[in-house]
Amino acid sequence: MKVDDFPSHIQPYLIPNVSGQVVYRCLDCETEYDIHRLLYTCPACKSVLLLTDLAFDRLKQIPSGTWHQIFDYRKMLNIPALQGIYRFHEFIGPMMPLDAIIYLGEGHTPMVEANAYLQDLVGARFYFKNEGQNPSASFKDRGMASALSYINLLVNTGKLGDVLAVCASTGDTSASAALYAAYLQPAVKSAVLLPHKKVTSQQLAQPLGSGAVVFEIPGVFDDSMKVVEALSEQYNVALLNSKNAWRIWGQESYSYEIAQDFDYDMDRKVMVVPIGNAGNITAIISGFLKFFEAGIIDGLPKIIGVQSTHANPVYRYYLEPDPAKRHFAPVKVRPSVAQAAMIGNPVSMPRVIQLVETYNHKAGSQAIFFAEVEEQAIMDWQLTANRNGHIACTQGGETLAGLVEAKGRGIVGKDDVVVLNATAHALKFAGFQAMYFENRFPPEFEIAPKASLQNAPRLVHPQDLDAVPTPDKPLEGKDFDRFVQRTAEAIAEALALPPREP
Repeated sequence: MKVDDFPSHIQPYLIPNVSGQVVYRCLDCETEYDIHRLLYTCPACKSVLLLTDLAFDRLKQIPSGTWHQIFDYRKMLNIPALQGIYRFHEFIGPMMPLDAIIYLGEGHTPMVEANAYLQDLVGARFYFKNEGQNPSASFKDRGMASALSYINLLVNTGKLGDVLAVCASTGDTSASAALYAAYLQPAVKSAVLLPHKKVTSQQLAQPLGSGAVVFEIPGVFDDSMKVVEALSEQYNVALLNSKNAWRIWGQESYSYEIAQDFDYDMDRKVMVVPIGNAGNITAIISGFLKFFEAGIIDGLPKIIGVQSTHANPVYRYYLEPDPAKRHFAPVKVRPSVAQAAMIGNPVSMPRVIQLVETYNHKAGSQAIFFAEVEEQAIMDWQLTANRNGHIACTQGGETLAGLVEAKGRGIVGKDDVVVLNATAHALKFAGFQAMYFENRFPPEFEIAPKASLQNAPRLVHPQDLDAVPTPDKPLEGKDFDRFVQRTAEAIAEALALPPREP
């Protein structure tokens, strides 16, 4: 539809104007910096930064009902720049001209309600939000669309020349960064650092296919992250990890979409998310806070952050009930099937600490909780979900296991509606499924397959068949007819199929 086709009172709002007063603000010393340069940490105190719109209060002047109509009507516009995360332009990039926005099909991923059997099994009404249906098959595309659109703006306005974008990754970040950087070539090139043999073959194939320079580094993700931080501090490169505040802004769109999908009614809603590097949970908290402060939603949903027992520094931090006694300590991670969340020292932890306190205060009571789950539960619940029509990755299994844990602790009530974050597509982690089916997990994973969840192909070759077709020698005539009949009979016997009534 075109703008003129909409009600006259909403037409002036549909195409957003460049607006706002966006600055970097230091989380600790609150010093503010101009956004027209690449900046990741505070030059004064080295703390992480958040993007802040100093003119945010202008958004509060628009009634909530009008905001609902703005976003709902924008869904019908055929303008690529507004079809992705920038449908919520005023909240994640008010200073961004539409011609600088990169849109590769990210955002607005489906929320799929679990079937009745699975909901009864879990004891809760819940949905998976399938972030694996983003272009690079993970939620990282939300942040990359924001970060690379910002870089595109700097290039277009002459503030940057040739750009080398770099990131450390457990797989998804590198795939997304390489994809979006490739779209902006030749102005932008990319290099990614991966922990050696700690990334699935499917995820490794993605940045290679997008033309990125791929470096494998000894150790785990945290070691690769330290190298990338050194590069960003000592050389002229664009850092694309979630330390980049633009990444956080783009990922806030996840919260806005869920609010819109529930017609902006957040009563009795619960979000369950894996933590990893803590950028995603940071963005989700921040997004709901902004919509709440602008009056677009009138309540804040519960948020549950989940970690594996093999990588649980955030969970451990919040085990201490007294905020004054809490002390954050990185952990040494152990092998995890939730590979994207296998991070022992999340860079966004300072953001989490501040935002959790703000969120609970605004909610009027504790609304953010943390849970840990066993590796066994992650795999069992992932496979159970996918046997019931989902395409959940291992992180999706982690959130479903987290829901079960939270329900057992009384955090999730019988009338709550839960949204689980499945951060990537199941096919990215098909190797772990194969290890489960074939019972070949190394002991350090602490996973023993359940026979009821294992599966394998079955060769059908009746022993009384002398001739069977091969690719270079197909059967014909009576031999082929006999092959078809005996094979069908063998399959029917295996499945205990009753013969069709005459």
